[in-house]
Amino acid sequence: MSSTKTIMIAGGGTGGHIYPAIAIGRALLKADPSLKIRFVGTAEGLESKIMKRENLSLDLIYSGKLNFSGNPVRKIKTLLKMPVGFIQSVKLILKYKPVFVLGVGGYASAPFVLMACLLGRKCAIWEPNAHPGMANRVLSRLVPRAYLVFEASKGYLRSKDNKVFGMPLREEIEMFQNEERSKHSEKMTILCFGGSQGSLFLNEQMSNFVLQNPSLHDKIHVIHQTGTQDFANMKSKYQGINCVEVHEFIYDMPQQYRRADIQFCRGGASTIAEASAFGVVPLIVPLPAADDHQLRNAEVVVSNRAGFLFDQKTFDGAKFKATIEQLLSNPDQRKAMATELRRLAPQQAAGKIAQDILSNI
Repeated sequence: MSSTKTIMIAGGGTGGHIYPAIAIGRALLKADPSLKIRFVGTAEGLESKIMKRENLSLDLIYSGKLNFSGNPVRKIKTLLKMPVGFIQSVKLILKYKPVFVLGVGGYASAPFVLMACLLGRKCAIWEPNAHPGMANRVLSRLVPRAYLVFEASKGYLRSKDNKVFGMPLREEIEMFQNEERSKHSEKMTILCFGGSQGSLFLNEQMSNFVLQNPSLHDKIHVIHQTGTQDFANMKSKYQGINCVEVHEFIYDMPQQYRRADIQFCRGGASTIAEASAFGVVPLIVPLPAADDHQLRNAEVVVSNRAGFLFDQKTFDGAKFKATIEQLLSNPDQRKAMATELRRLAPQQAAGKIAQDILSNI
């Protein structure tokens, strides 16, 4: 029998869950190359595409989203899938015999971590939001350890051992945290990024801004990730405009962050952390949500004079244009804000989580 220790990391769906999982997995391997790291996800998320590109092992289970409004048929289908997902989780746990299981959120996390706990495996959850989601709030009653990005998360979780380490960043991003920014273009480069799945709202506002301001085309360059749903529409809308490059999905985010001066984005914890690491000044439109966790993230940035905040419900295109023109005409302001932003960047969170896991196996 092999003496190799296996650690399994379950979760995914979006880049905000997948890339931190990869960062933690690689930090574990860096600390102990003898480990075997296996990832668990679902076919519905982006993990299949991303893990294949990253040359990482991925096991799939059935699961799905329950906390969406409307469409009872989808909820019923998810409920019918879940028992199968539980059985698949048990089979994987018995097959690989992990010494530790980490849930990072997303569809696969809850069923796999639940089964691992019931089978007596050492487990932990990772929570990126100041206001944890329902699944992690429930799991925290069973899971003794939680790794958090925000101190405020502690008030919602029942885990006995809660550690705040910040957002785990990929090693290729951490490498550039202390690198002096250098201009790659005389133009101001704007990265429009609505998360791994894109944002229809950000897409509409960014494209409207570009089309309505042709006098700025020789002063700006836009890198726009649209997401799959809106890619064809945005590509058509931007046709003939040379200052924009349109991407359905960006896999080499570190390279694009190095090119960018400012970013039009949502307020997800991973988006803010990555922008902070590179000093890319964010213009943030938080995704409206009941717990307003993206608004809380944005408020931290704005209170440190490191970014700008826009409300989706009252979004003012004229104010948005004025902000971009202000940053365009004042590179010293951009530089000062980038400096403040980098002070907010998490430091070695993935490595700290890896070390804590290793000390508990």
